[in-house]
Amino acid sequence: MPCYRCGARQTDPVRGASPWKRGVRQEAQVLVCPDCQREHDIDLDTCASCGSIALICRLGEVECRSCGSVRLARSCDSLVPAGAPGLAAEVEAALNRVLGRS
Repeated sequence: MPCYRCGARQTDPVRGASPWKRGVRQEAQVLVCPDCQREHDIDLDTCASCGSIALICRLGEVECRSCGSVRLARSCDSLVPAGAPGLAAEVEAALNRVLGRS
């Protein structure tokens, strides 16, 4: 999954914790690259109970990793934010580049 702000792709991590941040934006799970974390207001959804941005979206629910609050999500059907290219389209484009197709 690319960074929702700039589209950068995550590379194989070095040992240790990943510098990429997970979050929920408009009730969809997103990733934020380290550069966008430093340079931009990342504008993630916040927990209604404690105000934390440490949210995860799974199985139709949004859960706060800080306080444990869980609520039903309106639109967690997809882990890919709206407007992001689908994996199938990305694979097709990569194959076309490698195989020299137009």
